[in-house]
Amino acid sequence: MKLLALDTATEACSVALNIDGEIIEHFEMLPRRHSRELLKMIDQLLADNKVKLSEMDALAFGRGPGAFTGLRVATAMVQGLAFAVDKPVVAVSTLQTLAQEGLRVHKAGSVLTAIDARMGEVYWGAFREQNGLMQPVMDESVTAPALVVKPEGDDQWFGMGTGWLFREELAVSVIDCQADAYPRAGDVALLAVSNFENGFAVPAEQAMPVYLRDKVALKKSER
Repeated sequence: MKLLALDTATEACSVALNIDGEIIEHFEMLPRRHSRELLKMIDQLLADNKVKLSEMDALAFGRGPGAFTGLRVATAMVQGLAFAVDKPVVAVSTLQTLAQEGLRVHKAGSVLTAIDARMGEVYWGAFREQNGLMQPVMDESVTAPALVVKPEGDDQWFGMGTGWLFREELAVSVIDCQADAYPRAGDVALLAVSNFENGFAVPAEQAMPVYLRDKVALKKSER
C-alpha cells in the first residue's frame, strides 16, 4: 500500500510516505509557516522518492485536536490533493499519533498524551498498545490540567506531548514523560493504514478536523 500523510496540528510541520510499510518522513519546526511550506515539502518528498501523488492508494492527515489554524491548513491541503487525484482520505488523531511515537521511541505500552491547548487547558488522551498500534482507552478531551483523569488499572503510564510542560499542574502521575514531543506524519502514515484497512477512509469532502473545543479564541474583553 502507498499512502501520503501530513500533519500541521502543532508548531511542527511534517509529511511522510508509507510505501508498503517503509516510512519516509520530512519533519520541521515551522511555527506560523505551515501554509507557505507544506505543499513544497510534499512536492519535494514525492520527487525525492520518485513517486507520484496519483500512485497513492489514500491520503492521510492529523485531524486534531491541535491548533485551529494548523488543522485548517492540513484539512484544506489533504482535501485539495485528494480531489485532484480522486483518492480517499484517512483521518488520524494527533493524540493517538503522539502515543504511537511514545511506543516507537520509548517502548511505552501505556501512554498519556497531552497537547498544550492554550487558555490554561490541555488536549488529553490515553492509549494502550494492541498488536503494535496504540489504541484509545478513553474519550479525548480538552480540560484544565488539574482536572485530567487517567483510566483505572495498574499501568505504568508514560507522558507524551507539550501538555507535559505543565507536569506539576496535571492531576495524574507518570513514570516519565517527553514534553518536547510533537505529532509526526510518519506515525500518522503508520496508523492510517490500519484505519484504511478497517474501513475508515472517506471521500475528500468528508475529511474534517476535530477541534474538541468549540471556542477557539478569546474576545478582547476576555483577554
